[in-house]
Amino acid sequence: MKVLISDAMSERAVEIFKNTPGITCEVSTGLKPDELKEKIKGFHALVVRSSTKVTADIIEAAENLKVVGRAGTGVDNVDVVAATKKGVVVMNTPGGNTVTTAEHAIAMMLSLARKIPQATASMRRGEWEKKKFEGTEITGKTLGILGVGNIGGVVASRAIGLKMSVIAHDPFIPAEAADKLGVTLVSMDELFKRSDFISIHVPLMNETKNIVNAEAFKKMKKGVKIINCARGGIVNENDLAEAIKAKQVAGAAFDVFEKEPTSAENPLLALEEVILTPHLGASTFDAQENVAIAVSEQIVDYLLNGTVRNAVNVPSVPAELLSALGPYISLGEKLGSFQGQILTGAVEEITVEYSGDVVNYDVAPITTACIKGLLDRMMDTYVNYVNAPFVAKDRGIKVVEVKSSRSTDFASSVTIKVRTKEGTSAIEGALFGKKEPRIVMIDKFFLDAVPQGYLLLLHNADKPGVIGNVGTLLAANNVNVARLHLGRQSVGGEAVSVWNIDTALSKGLIEKLLKLPNMVSAKVVEL
Repeated sequence: MKVLISDAMSERAVEIFKNTPGITCEVSTGLKPDELKEKIKGFHALVVRSSTKVTADIIEAAENLKVVGRAGTGVDNVDVVAATKKGVVVMNTPGGNTVTTAEHAIAMMLSLARKIPQATASMRRGEWEKKKFEGTEITGKTLGILGVGNIGGVVASRAIGLKMSVIAHDPFIPAEAADKLGVTLVSMDELFKRSDFISIHVPLMNETKNIVNAEAFKKMKKGVKIINCARGGIVNENDLAEAIKAKQVAGAAFDVFEKEPTSAENPLLALEEVILTPHLGASTFDAQENVAIAVSEQIVDYLLNGTVRNAVNVPSVPAELLSALGPYISLGEKLGSFQGQILTGAVEEITVEYSGDVVNYDVAPITTACIKGLLDRMMDTYVNYVNAPFVAKDRGIKVVEVKSSRSTDFASSVTIKVRTKEGTSAIEGALFGKKEPRIVMIDKFFLDAVPQGYLLLLHNADKPGVIGNVGTLLAANNVNVARLHLGRQSVGGEAVSVWNIDTALSKGLIEKLLKLPNMVSAKVVEL
């Protein structure tokens, strides 16, 4: 596996790749788009920070690319949609920048309150302007936090430690969680009305773009101060400049801008009341070291073991749940693959039903594995854990996920029901001993089959001699049988059997099996 690092990265991150057997690493920074487009063809992984723009053209040119790793939280510089459609995992490192970005917001607030950068610049000019740079205490002041996620939560805790009163607006946080932080939840209008300082910590989306605009400034307390260390474009920069000129807003501290690098046309650059830093929120040695090491370890784990962590375009499995969910993910893929190899007709709907203890987990990764396993055997396009849901959607296949309360004979079970134009098929699987996958039902027949290697699936009339005839024919053709699993509904009715065999069967041998007495169908599945 070949890894390309196209932005400056911690040397420790590079060492992780270079010290891992089976992986080679090349560091090539400062590449122009056309140069990267040509170079990326031979690589399986691309590691970036914020400088490299991973566009759709570059992803399309990447013939072997499996994963893009962003050493940081945002993935604005990666075309995630294009990557997803091509089956490329996009990973980031959430949490690695949390504390350092929160600390930067606090530092910006303190600098804004005491006008430290302006006073420094004045002194460098040889001036001594004590009255001009009279500041504001923050003790007892109200901090309004727009968005109490990971970073907003840390800002809140630090502000409470500075004896500030903290209010917040976040429609996605439960009141109980806000109480634990010591934060009072309020409406957005109330936050604007009551806050002495406002710190922004929401993602940039259609719903949040320009959410802090001229109308919002009119609702704010006169003399409010604005801090934005989240994303450019959340605050309308032109409206903010006008609000500062009108003395409605006393000052602002911005680390992020709608256009980066920002240009001389930005009206905030001309205002002495505004403190500006060039997107330094995550720029500490500690943070850059942490995120670089994290993304390197994640990519190594994915390339060598197939483990997906912190992916933005595929359900991730938290490390603490890997041991619990991993076996179910493997089981789901095997069940899907089994279905994909025995079905006839175009698939119209896939229903994945969960029963037992597994319903207590986030089953999305298991559902994706089921879809991937099924479609991978049916489509002529490459299907993996990333693009499986998109391939299904493109084919007009409806996917239904059900958590059932029905009782089963197992602690947990996963059932894949597939409706095609030819009819409906169902296969149920369970784990024995928490890790050993088993097929426990095929349509209406209960059995105990090991989903591994080559499996011969037979449907036949439940008559004496069927098993002997099949065994004799397989032996005559030097096919060894490892295991045999039987299932029937009633004596003399229809029966199924799953034979674990050591080698694949030729088309001619399958035709001979179908000619045996009482045989209905015969198919070979490879897992």
